[in-house]
Amino acid sequence: MKTAVCFALFAAVLTCNSYAASKKAPKDSKPAVRQELSPPPVAGPNAPAGVQHANPYNVYGAQFPRIEADNRVTFHFTAPTAQKVQVALVTSGQGSLNPLPYDMTKGADGVWTYTSVPQGPGYHNYWMIVDGATVLDPGTRTFMGYSHMCNGYEIPEAGVDFYDLKDVPHGNVLIKNYFSKTANAWRRIYVYTPPGYDENLKIRYPVVYLQHGSGEDETVWFEMGRANLIVDNLLAAGKVKPVIVVSETSIINGAGGRGAGAAPGRGEGAGRGAGPGAPGAPVGVAPGARGAAPAAGAGRGGFGGGAGGGAYGQLMTNDLIPWVDAHFRTLADRDHRAMGGLSMGGMITASITMVNLDKFSYIGLFSGGSAAGFGGGGGGRGRGGANGAAPAAAPTTPAAAPALDLKTVYSGAMADPAEFDRKVKVLFMSYGTEAPLENPEGLKRHQEQLIAAGITNSYIYLSPGTTHEWQTWRRSFYTFSQLLFK
Repeated sequence: MKTAVCFALFAAVLTCNSYAASKKAPKDSKPAVRQELSPPPVAGPNAPAGVQHANPYNVYGAQFPRIEADNRVTFHFTAPTAQKVQVALVTSGQGSLNPLPYDMTKGADGVWTYTSVPQGPGYHNYWMIVDGATVLDPGTRTFMGYSHMCNGYEIPEAGVDFYDLKDVPHGNVLIKNYFSKTANAWRRIYVYTPPGYDENLKIRYPVVYLQHGSGEDETVWFEMGRANLIVDNLLAAGKVKPVIVVSETSIINGAGGRGAGAAPGRGEGAGRGAGPGAPGAPVGVAPGARGAAPAAGAGRGGFGGGAGGGAYGQLMTNDLIPWVDAHFRTLADRDHRAMGGLSMGGMITASITMVNLDKFSYIGLFSGGSAAGFGGGGGGRGRGGANGAAPAAAPTTPAAAPALDLKTVYSGAMADPAEFDRKVKVLFMSYGTEAPLENPEGLKRHQEQLIAAGITNSYIYLSPGTTHEWQTWRRSFYTFSQLLFK
């Protein structure tokens, strides 16, 4: 794995008392003093080999999938009467996010086996295909992804534990239901409250709203992203302030999502290859189109959206945020509210925040939502395919950054650069460095455009050696979190 660009560490140890209920941001708040990024640790090229172990997501007593010492993965599946069994793996470097099916070998005992090539660190989806039918591995927990339930496995990253469960004070992850008048339906949200939230009832906290990717839901930022553990560990290290984190799905009554079978997320829009069906296109994105492209008539960087940030933007500002502010001890103003999202969730974040700058001061766009768009990849071909499949080559000439028209980019939010800098403390954008969907070079050029236009509050993070995957987004959230509410 490539070595990350080194940045000076920024850590401010502040007490919870700075979040007293009486604290409010001044109406004429000035642009924030520019901070330095504090990126996460990554394993170096000479990291030591691991040890063979059962997948941590296996059910009690299950030994497979098994993570080998060199990060290959061995799968077992019992199907004595099956004629053909395959394992569909969703990993980087395949030229797309489509899962590739790999044939398993049947033993005399009816157990089918397969061992992959070494896998990259972090969380990976998989599932089984038995005589053409998509089924789940009963030996492993399931997670939402690709518009259906998937199995998952985790590859450790040597020496990296910022998203691991550790012996530090832990916050609580709550599941709450509220009724949305906008959607005329009950909604489910996941809410993280920091350590000590239930002890000192006079303290109020800033809020971070997180959005998921295509075919996912409100669970993934805590199940695969481990956002709660990342915050717990950063708090214990004194690198962030205590925050409340809220995750909800952007799907409303099937429009662009669950009810109608469409998914607001990673933005591929096309079918999923080995999956059981093709998720529909997200709102404002034609089927098969890249999710970062703007909808017709939206203007470059408008990313669909609409009045108030589109249907979900209206739900969020009319229902979700007021409900959270009424039921949790929040600091209910712009300077203490952030929103971030991955892939299509980045697009949704941009659509909502850029037309609601009276409500958000911190914006995080992880692998999506920025005007840099998808494509371009890293400097080379990326990691090998999931099991030896050749990855698609990155374009020889990285995609050029689109012309920056401040009247239309980001819904026109930057038409007055000084006003944008005053309202938005942090505009954080990130990509992985590897092909095929990430666009690190385009993001660098986009930041140069922003600076030239007088926008001084943008930050970019490039996750070394990763592509459109959870390891990129875990690292992005870790880095973004340390820029918040300073």
